[in-house]
Amino acid sequence: MFRYPKEYDVLVIGAGHAGVEAALAASRLGCSVAMLTQNLDTIGAMSCNPAIGGLAKGHMVREIDALGGAMALNTDATAIQFRMLNAAKGPSVRAPRAQCDKKAYQFRMKWLIEGQENLDLHQGNVAEILVKNDKVYGVRTSLQMEIIAKSVILSAGTFMRGLMHVGLKNEKGGRMGDAISTVSDSLKHLGFEVERFKTGTPCRINARSIDLSKCERQDGDEPAPKFSYMAHTIGRKADDIFTLNPWADPAFHVEQVPCWITYTNPQTHTIIGDNLHQSPMYAGKIESVGPRYCPSIEDKVVKFAEKERHQVFIEPEGRHTLECYINGVSTSLPYEVQLDFMRTIPGLEHCEIIRPGYAVEYDYCPPTQLLPNLETKLIENLFFAGQINGTSGYEEAAAQGLMAGANAAFKVRGESPYILGRDESYIGVMIDDLVTKGCNEPYRMFTSRAEYRLLLRQDNSDLRLTPRAAERGLVSEERKHFTEDKMASIAEASAFIKETTYQSTRLDKWFRRAENSWQDLPQEIRDKWSEALWPIIETDFKYAGHLERQQKQVERLSKMEHKKIPADLDYENISGLKREAKQSFATIRPQTLGQAGRIAGITPADVTLLSIWLDKNKKEADV
Repeated sequence: MFRYPKEYDVLVIGAGHAGVEAALAASRLGCSVAMLTQNLDTIGAMSCNPAIGGLAKGHMVREIDALGGAMALNTDATAIQFRMLNAAKGPSVRAPRAQCDKKAYQFRMKWLIEGQENLDLHQGNVAEILVKNDKVYGVRTSLQMEIIAKSVILSAGTFMRGLMHVGLKNEKGGRMGDAISTVSDSLKHLGFEVERFKTGTPCRINARSIDLSKCERQDGDEPAPKFSYMAHTIGRKADDIFTLNPWADPAFHVEQVPCWITYTNPQTHTIIGDNLHQSPMYAGKIESVGPRYCPSIEDKVVKFAEKERHQVFIEPEGRHTLECYINGVSTSLPYEVQLDFMRTIPGLEHCEIIRPGYAVEYDYCPPTQLLPNLETKLIENLFFAGQINGTSGYEEAAAQGLMAGANAAFKVRGESPYILGRDESYIGVMIDDLVTKGCNEPYRMFTSRAEYRLLLRQDNSDLRLTPRAAERGLVSEERKHFTEDKMASIAEASAFIKETTYQSTRLDKWFRRAENSWQDLPQEIRDKWSEALWPIIETDFKYAGHLERQQKQVERLSKMEHKKIPADLDYENISGLKREAKQSFATIRPQTLGQAGRIAGITPADVTLLSIWLDKNKKEADV
């Protein structure tokens, strides 16, 4: 047995989107960090669609950025197309999305990790989590090397006992071409509940075999809606060889790459329907639950039989490759069947499949085994982040990684955990959902999950989160001052609007008319503040009544969110509480009365009894 001579504050297992944000966050906070991954060449790899953002996901990416994370800046540096989804709808559901150059994204993230101060890299496969007295102290690799650390973050993605399916054939792996991880065996041995989920991906096609004249062109937005609030800093380092910097010089323009749309048809659906017996899902080879909101083409054909066609998006994977991601036709049918049905789609009649679509089953740990800081309840200083917690998507994983990395660092430093509320961020909504309610299918973020989504817009993430993150040392001084200046400008603009009359109406009231926009204002007023600030200013005034009502709702419920529940509370002592409620409370162990009320199956009456009991015992303790 060889023990690595350096001991670390934080050890991160895995180098996917959760792992990189975890390692970067902990190292930014001054901890000595090690990242251990099976393959250092796949740091930040985009295993599925090379796209970032989308509805609700785009909100989280901007929140990651506001907290000092890397995903947004890396996207802006390597994207080939930018769009603002739902641009014509209300501000709470607008969301940025970008198609990235897959390899550029991966290589630049690897470059960031390699150059990060306080961060060491190791290649290896974890065989065992090392625990003593219910407290983690490191890991042992398959090559019998021990790495010792005060805290461990496990972010193994789909690699834990991954099993890939193409038709009725299968092989081990968490991603086509990569080996599995057996670390979930160690988790089971430690007493963790481990279950199985599945996900899938479509085939990839060589662009030279596509007839784009039969497809609808989809261009990006101009000007490009960037993700990061600090996009102007991209490429500042002379050695940033992976970055073009189109924003440093307004005259410099990087051409966006178009995507394309086509459609399936009855012939496509007939071939799929005739071969369902060769689908591992419909043949009973896969029993794990998959993502309901990202169904396979087999599921679409069966569950939406009345539809004659389904959209298919042809999305380039980079500037320097002809490989295209065929979004909308995730499948695990046999290779030959994939080729047959793909060639019935207009524009794809002569397509060449480079990689087949496949399904992958993997182990995950139900997230009700976690505290709100993403530390496990069973083993102290062991944190989980990403798909191990039952989530799907790069964005959900990255957000968890950042919060796990920050909280592991704060735990090592003896500081209080950093927990975001549901009224503060989509990240807070997601983590609260996971640890309080769990998930019976891969969890995906939607705007509908957030009660206060008008407060949690994608355009104000930095205003909401950066000041508090700065207090905890999570963001740079430059970002802190940039946000403070932005807030000061918005306050100045708001004061001006409240005291200025235009068209015989005070501007704050003028903005409340649906037909009025900041773009209709005289040039001398518009020139007072930048075009980046005006949409935020307009939204704050146009929806002032709605925002005020949501804020009052937050304030009404804040008492429950701040009413703490003792961690060692014995719920058996609470008379009148039904057996099911006692069991649920004992399992989840909510930290606040607000969290207790969100547990599945818990009624308002249960919460009332718990609240009365807490008040009574507090008074007795005070006496």
